[in-house]
Amino acid sequence: MYRTTDPKPQIKKLAVDLGVHPEALRGWIRQAEADAGERDDRLTTDERAELVALRKENAQLKRANEVLRTASALVAAQIDPTRPR
Repeated sequence: MYRTTDPKPQIKKLAVDLGVHPEALRGWIRQAEADAGERDDRLTTDERAELVALRKENAQLKRANEVLRTASALVAAQIDPTRPR
């Protein structure tokens, strides 16, 4: 509604009309502008979702690497008990 109206309404007044907090409406407007490619100072919704997925994958890979390191050390110790850990 904000983006299609000309001239642009005041966010405070529009927020009151919609029954939402002005800062919430301002954030939604900024996010819609980012998603439309009109802003480059924040992540789009798709980029944010991708970032969350990549962080989750990164955490899983770190856990897997730690398990592999531990298993490798145990196997190496069994093969050569004189080898330092």
